[in-house]
Amino acid sequence: MPDCNIDARGKAARFMGGIASIVAASIFAFLMVTDVVSIGFGWYAIAGAYLGGAFAIYEARAGWCIVRAMGIKTPL
Repeated sequence: MPDCNIDARGKAARFMGGIASIVAASIFAFLMVTDVVSIGFGWYAIAGAYLGGAFAIYEARAGWCIVRAMGIKTPL
């Protein structure tokens, strides 16, 4: 497991962002399935949102941020 490089506020922000991304992707997937919204690349956007949300949740659980690991300072 990577070394912890974020504090409790950063973990909470990443966790909530990950959950929000997965919820939004689920809503968009429902709209795509029911043909309310029809976008050609929509399923790629849904997959990206799911994967991004899952990765954000992993970062929150591990206490590790890939952006901070690359040396970029983040506000949290």
